[in-house]
Amino acid sequence: MIKLALAVVWITAAACVLFIVSLPINLQTHLIAGTIVVILMMVFKLFRSDGTWRLVALAFGTAIVLRYVYWRTTSTLPPVTQLENFIPGLLLYLAEMYSVFMLFLSLFIVARPLRPRPAPSVEEQVLPTVDVFIPTYNEDPVLLADTIAAAKAMDYPADRFTVWLLDDGGTEQKRNSDSVVDAQMAQRRHIELQQLCEELGARYLTRARNEHAKAGNLNNGLEHSTGELIAVFDADHAPTRPFLRETVGYFREDKRLFLVQTPHFFLNPDPLERNLRTFEKMPSENEMFYGIIQRGLDKWNAAFFCGSAAVLRREALAESKGFSGISITEDCETAIELHSRGWNSVYVDKPLIAGLQPATFASFIGQRSRWAQGMMQILRFRFPLLKRGLSLPQRLCYMSSTLFWLFPFPRTIFLFAPLFYLFFDLQIFTASGGEFLAYTLSYMLVNLMMQNYLYGSFRWPWISELYEYIQTVHLLPAVISVALNPRKPTFKVTAKDETITTSRLSELSRPFFLIFAVLLIGVAVTAWRIYAEPYKADVTLVVGGWNLLNLIMAGAALGVVAERRERAATRRVKINRRCEFGVGEIWYPATIEDVSVNGARVRVANQGALAGIDSGQAAIRFTPHWASEPQTLPLLIRNKDRVGDALAIGCSFVRSQTIHHRMVVDLIFADAGQWSSFQSLRRRNPGVFLGTIWFLRVALFQTYRGLYYFVRNRSDRTDAARAASGARA
Repeated sequence: MIKLALAVVWITAAACVLFIVSLPINLQTHLIAGTIVVILMMVFKLFRSDGTWRLVALAFGTAIVLRYVYWRTTSTLPPVTQLENFIPGLLLYLAEMYSVFMLFLSLFIVARPLRPRPAPSVEEQVLPTVDVFIPTYNEDPVLLADTIAAAKAMDYPADRFTVWLLDDGGTEQKRNSDSVVDAQMAQRRHIELQQLCEELGARYLTRARNEHAKAGNLNNGLEHSTGELIAVFDADHAPTRPFLRETVGYFREDKRLFLVQTPHFFLNPDPLERNLRTFEKMPSENEMFYGIIQRGLDKWNAAFFCGSAAVLRREALAESKGFSGISITEDCETAIELHSRGWNSVYVDKPLIAGLQPATFASFIGQRSRWAQGMMQILRFRFPLLKRGLSLPQRLCYMSSTLFWLFPFPRTIFLFAPLFYLFFDLQIFTASGGEFLAYTLSYMLVNLMMQNYLYGSFRWPWISELYEYIQTVHLLPAVISVALNPRKPTFKVTAKDETITTSRLSELSRPFFLIFAVLLIGVAVTAWRIYAEPYKADVTLVVGGWNLLNLIMAGAALGVVAERRERAATRRVKINRRCEFGVGEIWYPATIEDVSVNGARVRVANQGALAGIDSGQAAIRFTPHWASEPQTLPLLIRNKDRVGDALAIGCSFVRSQTIHHRMVVDLIFADAGQWSSFQSLRRRNPGVFLGTIWFLRVALFQTYRGLYYFVRNRSDRTDAARAASGARA
């Protein structure tokens, strides 16, 4: 009976979709159909947005999208004989069709993603041996010490896993460099990291030459190790204690499993989150990928290796001759190769590592440029659609992941298309203002609602568009460069342990202000054309509205490139852990309230302690998970604040011994549940309407803030020039 009912629902939905799509192209009927679909989607979302009803709502939305595609294809393209209109008109049409195609690929992948799965347990006596690889190039030894200490503290038999630091910054090639300064730095690093590994119980490994970047470094680790499984962590990705317990069991269940991938969780905000102050309120950008898309890929056995926070089977890597190194995104390339050989993958939707992401806008763009160029190389050299051995769903999944990075092209066209009409009176879209508004508005509204259905609590309205816009300006030349010369890009390590000590404009900000100025002129031209050409007012108003929407997006971007001052590289993590706080020989009962990789906030409850505690050296004493008795961690008191009868003390860690790194790591990374709890607090769905209102408010304020930074920057430069001129005089 249930199957029959579902069949009836599907048949009814399909019939409705065909009916809506095949309606005559008439403005009134389209408005009626679009209104009905929007109301139905709202009702489904309000009452039942999961299961079959979610798919029915998405099917209705798809019908409106197809109606729009049909109308755009048959009724709006300029005549071929008018090349000045046809060429930009065709480019706009292709940009829209790219967006529609990517939407349909998204529907295929994430319309019904897999639910999180419980980790299979493995008997202690049959636990596989694991080699833990931490590849490094130029990262700070303190950062590496934390990652190594966290890896060594994982809850796994000590004789069953080995931690390797794979150092590409101390290779023989670098230690024998023609530059004496570079050679001496590499030699010092080589000795320092060897000593660090010895103290922490890890193994240090380097190689003769820096060949094939990260892939070559990992392959060198494979040659010198023997573990059945390989766990990979980036230098700034510290694992939690249960990481291996939560991942290795899957390999015993499936002998053809080559990969278990877990999400990347970040302790610090990216430039958009920091400068717009959204890190603690809104889901991070990567949560849409790790919270929804990877689960959708997993459904089709297409979850891919993301370079870190993953465990791989040595046997599978041996079959593919190690990690692939043709592209600069060796992770996805390796996954494609092994999937094509019949190996399987699993995605575990539980944050089990915590890392750092680029803090400055320039580093953020550098990282994304590498991702974009690497995916374009995979598209060029591996072309997933025709890759032998992949299933059809896997081909579509990998095409979606690679084609996504073409977004700078349509984003650029969408940005400047209205200006073709406003500035040059080009008719790149042959339709009346009413038709343009009715079809495009219904398409945009339905598209927004479909995105909300797919990603609701993981990506708020308009945020994807903002992320794509801020990347487009600088990624467009990078993508064009790799298209012209696919072998040109080289692997560049992303700086992540940065701090911004002064508020300033990013060094990459200039194009954003130029674009904002051009779009602002477009608003003035819109007003003038409505006055001068009232008979075209309907079209001008619609195109002007499109330009205004672009201006709002460009204004929000000004706030992203206006870098806020923030000295702390990472945010504090709230914990509640008993300890003792010591000053001199006196110890007071206390609680650690929050902690970061650099310091902690401790609350001392004893009233007698208030007079005795002053700025200077102190310590905390607690029992780590790996110890049977309390250990002492030195501190430096930075500030203190009376809170009722207690004293809240801000401290920084003083790490003079190896054990201090282990203690700091135990405070921050021991509990995997804290990352999930933090994510769940941000994962709420404001809906399309409230989300749009929120975005408009943010955009207006960030426009003001970005322009303020611009004026202040110009004033500072003028003052500096006058001072320099006076000094010369």
